[in-house]
Amino acid sequence: MSQTIGFRSPEQWEQVAKEHLDKGAFEYIQSGAGVEETLQANIEGFRRLKIVPRVLRDVSKVDVSKTILGTSTPVPFALAPVGFQTIIHQEGELAAAKAAAAHQVPFTVSTVSTSSLEEIAEVMGDALRFFQLYWPSDADIALSFVRRAERSGYSAIFVTVDTPMLGWREQDKQNQYFPLRDGQGLGNYLTDPVFNEKAKIISSVREKEVVTEVAARLFNPSLTWENLKWLRTKTNLPIVVKGIVHPADAKLAVDYGMDGIVVSNHGGRQLDGSISSIESLPIIVDAVKGQIEIIFDGGIRRGTDIIKALALGADSVLIGRLYAYGLIDGQEGVETVITQLKAELQTALALTGETELSYLQQIKLIKV
Repeated sequence: MSQTIGFRSPEQWEQVAKEHLDKGAFEYIQSGAGVEETLQANIEGFRRLKIVPRVLRDVSKVDVSKTILGTSTPVPFALAPVGFQTIIHQEGELAAAKAAAAHQVPFTVSTVSTSSLEEIAEVMGDALRFFQLYWPSDADIALSFVRRAERSGYSAIFVTVDTPMLGWREQDKQNQYFPLRDGQGLGNYLTDPVFNEKAKIISSVREKEVVTEVAARLFNPSLTWENLKWLRTKTNLPIVVKGIVHPADAKLAVDYGMDGIVVSNHGGRQLDGSISSIESLPIIVDAVKGQIEIIFDGGIRRGTDIIKALALGADSVLIGRLYAYGLIDGQEGVETVITQLKAELQTALALTGETELSYLQQIKLIKV
């Protein structure tokens, strides 16, 4: 990685993105649902948690490596699924995936990526990657996506379950903006043989008609736990349920044989007024009692945020908006975000008085 990008705080990354992106594109990434009560709660929840550090402990060597879904990684975070990345940078997911691979950070590919999951796998080589499934209204297409992920070396399927339909996103409505309408995020659908056959997609079909066919199948409001039970019989890949904030749902994930959950409210982009991710985390940790891997998502901007989430019982976390802002500068920008976040995490861990992430659940947090 070249060193042409200077240090930027999370707030500066967001400001650079705001300056360089069209209003519709920037607010699609930055905004939340409704009056953004939940979006703000995700961030404020971290601010209300205070670390009580220990001192006079040998912290000359710290280790921030972790195991995520059975694979050792140099950091306890993965890059979250972010769709439509070509609205940020022309290389989109390919740039972000190459950045993740360069630092051995797991990368999660969205169903609505503009490059196909096979193209992304190719640029990542043997690097760890996951596939996020927006379960379409057609189970045959859903299974086709999973089979393609299996063949392309993906290590887990993340099924997003908090989006039976889009949330009430007022900024997008005011801007009359949704990337799919402009032909973004079609990579996985256009390359899927089952979708092409069912939608009768041929080379002469116009983009507008393809968008209509994808939009008609993109979400599935009838999805239930029985669908996940069915998927469990169809793949040997780990299945992670993304979008859990209720302890009863976390317990159901265990009962239905899922391998992990992502504690997430979709970055405040779905149900405004719902509980923040960080507030729901300890409740869920207590409910599942170590029976399932817990990945945390929502409001992570800094190394201290990661410390707090792991101290409350998360096994690892996802980074979303922060790396999306970094993508303004392509692969180099995402690499810079990863490098800065890892360095900050190392500093924060040492200053808690601990040297390994596994010790973090021993540290004291107070809520103010």
